[in-house]
Amino acid sequence: MAQKLYVGNLSYGVNDEALKEMFSAAGTVSSATIITDRMSGRSKGFGFVEMSSDSEAQAAIDMFNGKEIEGRALTVNEARPKEDRPRNAGGFGGGNGRGRDFGGRRDRY
Repeated sequence: MAQKLYVGNLSYGVNDEALKEMFSAAGTVSSATIITDRMSGRSKGFGFVEMSSDSEAQAAIDMFNGKEIEGRALTVNEARPKEDRPRNAGGFGGGNGRGRDFGGRRDRY
């Protein structure tokens, strides 16, 4: 069964193909994806690699976790399922519930 790995602290110059090539040293890579910023298209410095078996995934963790690549020590571990987050968690919106009254004194202009 395929095993998905989280790969963090990547150099921003690493692309999908380079990630796949790097992890192929540990076994067969089913997929390799760098996560990019939606607005700029730039790498966020982490990605996911799917290895074709659990034993190859463990070999990749042993081989790359803590290994320095391009001056950065990689973090490699088993990927956890994405958590369900509220729609605007950490994003825009919210406010103080007071509408457009900004709390200033209305008798001073």
